[in-house]
Amino acid sequence: MNIQEIITENQLLKQENAKLKLQLENYNNSRKSYYEKNKEHIKAQAKEGLKKLAEENPDKLKEYRRKAYLKRKEKINELNENI
Repeated sequence: MNIQEIITENQLLKQENAKLKLQLENYNNSRKSYYEKNKEHIKAQAKEGLKKLAEENPDKLKEYRRKAYLKRKEKINELNENI
């Protein structure tokens, strides 16, 4: 490969990269706006799911809560170590 071919390939890849970045930005914006518009509906669905889980399998709910507690505790410890 000579230098000219490498330069043209580099330019094509830069154009493709810019195109993909634009597509990703559009995709993320649409998802973000959906969740902003339907925030209450999504929260209600999650709440119903937790109620259903609590009725069907309370041990699983305890496990989820314990994991969340341990993660919060770990993050706090990391922040304290960094200070």
